[in-house]
Amino acid sequence: MGSSAKTAVSEAQTAIERACPAIALLDAQGTVVGWSQGAQRLVGYSAVEVAGRSAGVLLVAADDRAKASHAAQESTLRGRWSDLAQVRHRDGRIIDVRLCVSSLSGQDGLEWWVVCATDKALLPAWPAKATVAEPLLATLPPPSRLPIGVDIRDTHLRCIRVNDTQGSMDGIPLPKRLGRRLTEAAPGTEAETLEAVMHQVLESGDPAINVDYQAFLPANVRSNHILTASYVRLDDAQGRALGVCVVSVDVTESRRARERLAILGEASRRIGTTLDVMQTGQELADLAVPFLADYATVDLAECVSLGEKPLAHLCPQGGHIPVFRRAGLASIHPGTPESLTARGGPVFVLPTSPFTGALRSGKSHFEPMLDASKGTWLDHHDAARAEKLREHAMHSLMVVPIRARGAVLGVAVFVRTEDPRPFEEDDLLLAEELVSWAALALDNARQYVRERSAALALRRLLLPHRATGGSAADVAWRYLPTDSHHGIGGDWFDVIPLSGTRIALVVGDVVGHGINAAAKTGQLRTATRTLADMDMPPDEVLSRLDEQVIRLTEAEADPRHPATTTMAATCLYAVYDPVTRTCTMARAGHPPPAIIDPYGHVTFPDLPTGAPLGIGLVPFESVTVELAEGSVLALYTDGLIEARDQDISAGMNRLRAALARPDLTLDDLCSSTVDTVQAKSPGDDATLLLARTRSLRADQVASWRFPSDPAVVGRARTLATRQLTQWGLENLAESTELIVSELFTNAIIHGNSDRTVGLRLIRHEMLTCEVSDASHSHPLVRHPRTTDEHGRGLFLVFNCPTDGESATSRTANSSGLISNCRPVRETTYPPGSSAWRPVPAPRENRQLIRTIYMTG
Repeated sequence: MGSSAKTAVSEAQTAIERACPAIALLDAQGTVVGWSQGAQRLVGYSAVEVAGRSAGVLLVAADDRAKASHAAQESTLRGRWSDLAQVRHRDGRIIDVRLCVSSLSGQDGLEWWVVCATDKALLPAWPAKATVAEPLLATLPPPSRLPIGVDIRDTHLRCIRVNDTQGSMDGIPLPKRLGRRLTEAAPGTEAETLEAVMHQVLESGDPAINVDYQAFLPANVRSNHILTASYVRLDDAQGRALGVCVVSVDVTESRRARERLAILGEASRRIGTTLDVMQTGQELADLAVPFLADYATVDLAECVSLGEKPLAHLCPQGGHIPVFRRAGLASIHPGTPESLTARGGPVFVLPTSPFTGALRSGKSHFEPMLDASKGTWLDHHDAARAEKLREHAMHSLMVVPIRARGAVLGVAVFVRTEDPRPFEEDDLLLAEELVSWAALALDNARQYVRERSAALALRRLLLPHRATGGSAADVAWRYLPTDSHHGIGGDWFDVIPLSGTRIALVVGDVVGHGINAAAKTGQLRTATRTLADMDMPPDEVLSRLDEQVIRLTEAEADPRHPATTTMAATCLYAVYDPVTRTCTMARAGHPPPAIIDPYGHVTFPDLPTGAPLGIGLVPFESVTVELAEGSVLALYTDGLIEARDQDISAGMNRLRAALARPDLTLDDLCSSTVDTVQAKSPGDDATLLLARTRSLRADQVASWRFPSDPAVVGRARTLATRQLTQWGLENLAESTELIVSELFTNAIIHGNSDRTVGLRLIRHEMLTCEVSDASHSHPLVRHPRTTDEHGRGLFLVFNCPTDGESATSRTANSSGLISNCRPVRETTYPPGSSAWRPVPAPRENRQLIRTIYMTG
């Protein structure tokens, strides 16, 4: 039967299922002998009025009467006839009806007829080209193929008339049916239930519509045919119950179609509930069993679970099939005994098998009758799988490749074991629909894994790996992105070591979330570190960042729509000096920091707000405060204190109360503050950075000021050597004298001669030597030619020989004291000061020296 014919039959079945048919029982001469209440509702005549009369009188047109008479006598129709006709209502109206007439056999050998009439208004829509005179039958298959069964039972529920279709549908042959009740012909609970329905119809006269039941097949055959029946009481000429007419329709296909639609509906709800590829594979297997198969597996290429690029096509790589892993596994048997591989384990894929063939071709392998006999490919290549196949009586197989966007993701296998039905073409179509749905979910999950891996890698680059405040402070931090899936947002923070044991604390916030915001954050973080290394004061760092943001915005702007590109950001930059216990801060549209003294009192310093970065409207201002040792400096983003239904001052008050816990360790204070302050449903990323300050003892620092005169160089060397002797660092005296001499000379020659030159020695984790002058320019390391008489001073300082080694030999064996110099800014001196902060080479069981030449 073609698809259009199947559709027509399905529509006819649907019409019979949803409508209560008008039923008339006719004898061999066409006289009405039984009449239902549905017939009375359709044409208005009661059983008393029509019983004993010819049914043809109800037909309006003579042509309809002639066709009915001819059809009743035409043996080629095999006792069935269906057409459209017009009948006259009792009140004179003309009604278009669909007539289905079927001959009935009885024990008396006489042929009776049952007529089912349905109002045309209740039927499916007419074909576009049909006319009133054109019978609907022209669009349907022959009447003999319409699966409508009719069973007439008397008041004792014995079968007295039946058509041949009924027996072929429900499995009860004609000899076994006639003269018997249903419970006698097919004993069982289902027959008893149906007889109870018939009794109710006889007593009440109300029809019972669409009563489903299974076909009565032998006990050794699994019943798969579903019938739906309508039970209608027939009345005789006196209006008394004559019996029950049962009109049955085989709705197996329509029910299966509904089941398939229901399964697809379930797929939309149950497949792809997470972005975990393994879970999605299991969801597909769970849905397939038992609706479609008795046993199902889902195997995915390992690259899919890793978020890597999937295979464009399957081919041996280096002589081996790519690795697959079992993502889904389901069975009607507990413990899935049919499987050789546990969920999550690697799957052995043969180079020559239906599975590999389906993956290579991209087409499903359909084997409704699975050949498990000896000598097949299973015995030759996979004896263990062949044993499982025979042990569990696997008799029908479907292998469907999982593909999305032209790439191979894996394969799904569906098997029937206890269900005796082989897979059909419709089952394959359903399996392919389910796999297609799962493939999209799997590919989305794979791309999510890939993007999340990239985001996490980006986050690792953006966040400090080992945030430490060195000798200046202990630090703790919490970073809570709104984008919890990717774990990344627009907030950033940093702890940057500076010269002279100082540290820079930075917290910023770029508008937006996700990878785009993180990329912009990375640009700002890199720029901030670069500026910090130049030892610029906080206000100048923010000014340079402001310029950088403007340049980035202009570079990304679309010339056609320049106003659509924006990059708004806020920032707070603070520098703490443990020598002076001072903290210099500036902010660009960012919330002010909180300062917690050692006793737990919390204050928010009066710090000029400044404009957000990228505006370029107003200059930034720095403020310097002195902090007691053990104070805590709290830097945070607005996501920590903002709530949609509250003013920001309420959030700051919550933060103040949460930070007033001097009894907690720094890490515990950080955790408790975030847990207490952050809103339950944050709308923005939240970051908190805490720094508990330290200070250097007076005996760890020595400083002097000298006139800008070459004569004081010797004095400076002497004082430095004396201080090293007091500290027990005599072994570093020679190197320090060279450093002081060279840097002092540079400061006097290239600095401002009208001002003094400063010398400071700091002993902490290493010895730091700082020389400062009043110049606003940065010292530059020159690369002199062999004939130049100058330009080697800083090179000598940064490669200062020790223990009699030459600069060249000491650098070559990487054991020098000082190397890898780069310019930085020293903000504890007047603006414009500059310095060199060399990175010392590895320690060799001796104290290291860090030298800083500063101008200003």
